[in-house]
Amino acid sequence: MIPADNPTGAIVVAPGREKPIQNKHPWIFSGAITELRGNPTPGDVVDVQTQSGRFLARGYWNPRSQIQVRILTWREEPIDETWWRLRLQRAVEARRLLRVSGGLPMSRLVHAESDFLPGLIVDRYGEWLVLQALTLGIDQRKAMLAALLTDLTRVRGVYERSDVDVRGKEGLRDSVGGLQGEEPPDLIQLSGDRQVRLIDLRRGHKTGYYLDQLPNQGLLADILNGGIASDAPRLLNLFSYTGGFGLSNPGAVVNVDASREVLELAEETYRLNGFDEAHAEFIQGDVFDFIRDQAAAHELYDVVVCDPPKFAHNAGQVDKAARGYKDLNLHSFKLVKPGGLLLTFSCSGAISRDLFQKIVFGALADSGRDAQILRHLAAGEDHPVALTFPEGEYLKGFLLRVC
Repeated sequence: MIPADNPTGAIVVAPGREKPIQNKHPWIFSGAITELRGNPTPGDVVDVQTQSGRFLARGYWNPRSQIQVRILTWREEPIDETWWRLRLQRAVEARRLLRVSGGLPMSRLVHAESDFLPGLIVDRYGEWLVLQALTLGIDQRKAMLAALLTDLTRVRGVYERSDVDVRGKEGLRDSVGGLQGEEPPDLIQLSGDRQVRLIDLRRGHKTGYYLDQLPNQGLLADILNGGIASDAPRLLNLFSYTGGFGLSNPGAVVNVDASREVLELAEETYRLNGFDEAHAEFIQGDVFDFIRDQAAAHELYDVVVCDPPKFAHNAGQVDKAARGYKDLNLHSFKLVKPGGLLLTFSCSGAISRDLFQKIVFGALADSGRDAQILRHLAAGEDHPVALTFPEGEYLKGFLLRVC
């Protein structure tokens, strides 16, 4: 059941805690709330007020979450089906002119708070959409949202992949399955100008693919096919997933990942793209152990890509994560041929771009190498970042020339 459109209550923010709300930050933490007025139930729309009753914003409420209110609007307007349609339409239309790397028909359509729809992720893969409901308020409305999205995009179906840890903080369990229309097949095949991709929407990482890396994979493809150190560069792809960074390499590719399942999908993807066994290798193992062994054996590559999973899920894990990133980059530097390239990334939101650059610098200093930043890397244009929500910029990276 969709909660009532009209606010069923109000939360009162403490004196002095109004400024972030007035500056249009979309989160209100429990510590900023002094009073609950009315009788809302979890997931309901509530008003946000000062102690004097002055209206500040309107959003959905969940007392079980540390972020108790996710703001939807700073205007006194009904949050009804028409409101949701207009917000979704704005997000979808903003992507119509975007052409992601290689012309692949896959992109992010709704980027949660940065598209002013907190708690909602929607990705498009050809004729299917994949929806993630990260919060209680979105979870209660997901059937309506799936119907609206189907109407706006004319896809064959909307599939839910709400199997993310953050839902536990909202008092929610994982939820996976069809929401609207047809369910996708076990694997879908998508083709662009350069490559064919096999996507597992049901069991793949995130919503099936790391869409945020498509532009960076396209950038590397342009570099590789423009010729770097050699006509057939040797590429090492760490935390490779299904091997996207190496698909355009005219030389040999070594993909390393801990998961045998994703490497099997990578092997099939490479076969579809015309790679033979002599030019593509797939190694299951611990990446940290692998790169130490490679450095000890004095192996060298023209290009190294280091794209690890999130190491820091919160501020308390930053120090440990920094040590992990430094170790990875230290050994990655040692594996790059003189004049070669290192693409290194962090997707930990708790690690700022400035801190990540300092970590990579520390690894460089210990490696005894020199390097230049050729480009700062981030997610693509289909992953916008609201200026009022800097937390939305989670992916950061560097394209480095190693001397």
